[in-house]
Amino acid sequence: MSDKAKSKEFFLDEDFLTDTEARSLRIQSEYLGPKLRLAKNKISDTIVFFGSARILSPEESQANIDSAPADISHDEKETLELDLENSRYYDAARQLADRLTRWSKKLKNSEHRYIITSGGGPGIMQAANRGASEAKGLSIGMNITLPFEPSSNPYITNDLDIQFHYFFMRKFWMAYLAKALVAFPGGFGTLDELMEILTLIQTKKISKRIPIILFGEDFWNNVVNWDYLVKARTISAEDLKLFKITDSIDIAFDFITTEIVKRDFKGPNF
Repeated sequence: MSDKAKSKEFFLDEDFLTDTEARSLRIQSEYLGPKLRLAKNKISDTIVFFGSARILSPEESQANIDSAPADISHDEKETLELDLENSRYYDAARQLADRLTRWSKKLKNSEHRYIITSGGGPGIMQAANRGASEAKGLSIGMNITLPFEPSSNPYITNDLDIQFHYFFMRKFWMAYLAKALVAFPGGFGTLDELMEILTLIQTKKISKRIPIILFGEDFWNNVVNWDYLVKARTISAEDLKLFKITDSIDIAFDFITTEIVKRDFKGPNF
């Protein structure tokens, strides 16, 4: 039989699998693939960190300042100084992920519970995975393939570097097993992910009242006028109890761990 006459089985045919008509198969694979990967690693719960991919570590921010030319412009100098100021969020995410990982490892029969999970990229996502890795814990990266951003960071546990094509399937897996959420300053993606989680809890599509921390009081109170939403009657005053805003690693840690222990979460969220 000539090479031309040979044909592949459909499940091995890349042209078939990437065709528009096979989209339903690709969506199914992004449900079943992560499900099997997490089950293989016996992971039943996660703590999810959201935040900007653009926030640098203190080390990188300071190095950029130290290596800047003497004739740097005023605007460029301000940018470098703002990067250094914002790097405190990277450090806070790293420390909080470290503490939560060490806490979870001490719980009875919790070796694979409350695993730190991020979107897998740089910035706050890297900081969260880094903190968990430095605490000698597992660390999940739920990556999305983008044309302008690295798709993973070096602190993700090897078998838990999970790649997605579809944003909605990635968000499903971030929400499905999450027993707490920490949202650091971020852009459109962070706001999208946070608001979707809040909507799912508000409408009881997520059945569990998971603790949510918005880290960075100045940022969150400037980005969203929460009180005005209540005044405008687009949300209720009770909805403001769905999350806690803080600048304190201690408060964030205590709130998350206390709520998890008190509510004794088990199983998926919906």
